[in-house]
Formats: sequence, C-alpha cells, structure tokens
Amino acid sequence: MSRPRDPIEFGAGEIRQRFAGPPLAPGVIEQLKSCCATTTAHDELLSHSRDWWPLAMHWALDGETFALPSVVCRPRSAEEVARVVQVCAAHSVAITPMAGRTSVTGAAAPVAGGVALDMTGLDRIVEIDPESGIVCCEPGVFGPDLEREVQLHGLTVGHFPQSFDISTVGGWVASRGAGQYSTRYGKIEDIVVGLEVVLADGRTVNTGPTPASAQGPDLMQLFIGSEGTLGVITKVWMRAHPLPDVRLVRAYSFVDFVAGVAAVRDSVRHGATPAVLRLYDDTESARSHAATESRCTLLVLDEGKREIVEATITVVEEMASKHGGRREPDALVEAWLLHRNDVGALAALTHKGYVVDTMEVTVRWSAVEKVVTRVKTAVASVQGLRSASVHLSHSYLDGACLYFTFAAKTDAPEDTYIDLWNTAQGAALASGSNLSHHHGVGISRARFMDEALGEAMPVLRAVKTALDPAGLFNPGKLGLSPPRWP
Repeated sequence: MSRPRDPIEFGAGEIRQRFAGPPLAPGVIEQLKSCCATTTAHDELLSHSRDWWPLAMHWALDGETFALPSVVCRPRSAEEVARVVQVCAAHSVAITPMAGRTSVTGAAAPVAGGVALDMTGLDRIVEIDPESGIVCCEPGVFGPDLEREVQLHGLTVGHFPQSFDISTVGGWVASRGAGQYSTRYGKIEDIVVGLEVVLADGRTVNTGPTPASAQGPDLMQLFIGSEGTLGVITKVWMRAHPLPDVRLVRAYSFVDFVAGVAAVRDSVRHGATPAVLRLYDDTESARSHAATESRCTLLVLDEGKREIVEATITVVEEMASKHGGRREPDALVEAWLLHRNDVGALAALTHKGYVVDTMEVTVRWSAVEKVVTRVKTAVASVQGLRSASVHLSHSYLDGACLYFTFAAKTDAPEDTYIDLWNTAQGAALASGSNLSHHHGVGISRARFMDEALGEAMPVLRAVKTALDPAGLFNPGKLGLSPPRWP
C-alpha cells in the first residue's frame, strides 16, 4: 500500500512556526483519543505540517513551517471521523483533512494548528459493480491500489495525475483534480457520481450515486474542489471504463505554438478526444523532448476500442497536417510515458536555491495566444527569472488548460515567489483566464479568489457560513477566511 512521501527534509535544529495555532483546551486530546488513533509525536506533527507547496520546501530548508498541528488523528471509519468532528466542534478546534499531502498549493497545511485529520486509514475499496461500471471506495485509497483492484474486474477509472503513485482518491476529489488522460476520461468531477461527507456538526450526508438527476442543484459538486473547507469526504463513488483493447500513439511538431494550438482545437471540435493531447512550446520541447529546432511538440495517445481509437487518430492526423504539423518519432510519446510521474525534480531544484512552480489555468480558444503572450511577457520582469515555458495539457470543446512552468534563482525565495505569482496570475486573469484548472487554490492562490470570482465570492462565503459557521474546516484556504500569507 502506498504512503505519503515528504518532499524534502527540514533543516537541522529547532523548528520555527510562522503562525502557531492556539493551544488545545485541557482534556481535548484525551477526548480525541477516545474517538480514534492519535499521536502527538513531534516528527509526526512536523510531517503533517506541510504538503508539496514549493515555498514550504524553501521554508523547511530554513527550519520553518507554517504551523504545527497539536495532534494527528487517524480515523479508520466515517463514524470515527464524525466523532472527531464533534469533539472539535465542541471545543472550537480547527480541523485540516489530509491524506497523501501532495497538494502544491498548501491546501493540506494546517495553518491554524489544531487537528491534522489523516485520512489514510480510510483505505478500503467498498464495492465494485462491473455491470454498472461503478467503484465505491474510501478517500484514503492511493492511486495504484485503486487501479490494481479495479483492473482485476476488467475496469479502469482512468484518472492518472502526475502524483498518481503518492496521492489519494480523497485528494483528487477535494482539489477538483485532473489526470493526464482526462481528455478521454474526464476530470475528477466528471468521474465522481456520489459522495459521503461528514459535516461540521458531525452529521453525515450522501449525494448520489445515480447516473444523472434533476432533483435540484447538484450538491455533490459543491464538495468537489472544496479542499476540505465544507466537509470531510468519507466515501466516493466513481465511474469506471472497460480496460482498453488497444493503444495508439503519435507525435508531431509545429513551426510555432499557435499552429499547434489550432491543430489541437480543430481536433477536439471535430470530436477527436484522445486520452493525451499535449502541446509543448519550443522551450519545453527542447528541454523535455530533445527538439533540436525551435519547434513545438505535440504528443498524442489514445486507448479503447480499436475502431474508435483509429478514427480519433485519423482526425488528429488530418488536423495536424492542415496546420503544418510534421510527423515525429512515436518514441517521443513512449519516453514521456516513462517519466510522466517523476516528482523528484522540484525537491532537487529547491536544494539548489531555485524557486520553481507551475500555474495551470483554463482559457477559451480565442484567448489562448493572448494569455500565453501576456504571461510570458509579464514574468520576464521578475528578478532572477531563468525560465518561463508553457504547454497545453487538457483540451475541451470551448478551450484548454495552459500549464506554465517558472524557474528563478534568488537569494530571497519568498519575495521572488510572491513576485512571480502576483505577476503571472495577475497577467493571466487580466487577459481572460480563470484561476485554476486542477491544482486548486489552497494558500498560494487564496488572495486571488475575490478577483477571480467577483460577485460570486460572497455566495461561496455564504455557503461556508451555512455549512461551517465556526470556520473550523481547513482555515485559510479558498479565500474563505482572512489569509495568513503573504
């Protein structure tokens, strides 16, 4: 079974807390011990104080963390989760749900201390219904464990994020995540058909699972992407597909990013939705695909029934040719498959003093070129910037996800990090993008939520107030409470 992996070691010596949470009232830990397994061991508190947020890695090297939880609770059932929540509600104790802790936005960091609710103990696959293509599991199930079990029944969920090996189903749902095959199988909100959720007063509610409904607004979607701020997910029902019969791959290159975008856009708008349709700018093509010319690389992969896959690839080939695409070796796709889940580079670059992060936003097709140009132009002014690149990672009928990567070398990582994000995110929002496609909001983007949602933000705050009036669930995230950073 998979387990969470800490991205980087803390610096030696005493650990400093930037925002220490309030101490728990006497007797609270004893009450929590009666609910489920708990620990207050320092190394466990330290490990549960952060996720894969890049800035937190720099802090760790300096012996700093956001805040230590007072206790780690490890429930093994929805009933134990509810009991923990009830104790915390009675004593106004903050609760931060977490599992694989692979968020790159600080979403799993317990910024107010309190309880780190480690959900990895809820790791059972409850039911597989091959006839309906539905799998039900608990939120602490890791990606490889899920796929291993469902594939025994001739099925695949088809959700393969880069963090697949070390992330959990609950994390995918809480962050509204995407997988690398999402153009074929959908994002997690397209895959999930039902949830069981523990609310802030300890009640448990169910949404779904049914194929579709018209019984009012879809309350399930309220919790998908809520980052643990509205409730604790304790069970997930997901759609699963028959295992594919065949897999085909293709690679192309284009004279520039605009031509590649046109080929991708026309493919999708003509009904071709291969599992992988990833277009890289010239910088990433040279760095990751050994392109020797200033050309942009398109990787294509599809899987399923042969007739459907062949038809899909035929459409992509036609559109690539229409926009000047040149066929490249299929080995480019196979090489990408070998390294697509590598997650160690970020820690290595952090050790070398680089500030590295990614920003993924969605944008209509008509604004893709403008967003790319304005973001790259804007971040060029950031002191210490070494690289700014982009690839198109996911495509839809009306637009796509642009996935930017930034790297800077600096003696002031926090100042540079803030400058990078203010500049890049500001330029993206101002030129027509949204705030996030699949990484979520967490800490790093919380300050942009009012700008991104506008008059809808008070509606989200009203929902938070209704479901969690004391603000105990995952404080400091989604811009729902005053940000504690920067």
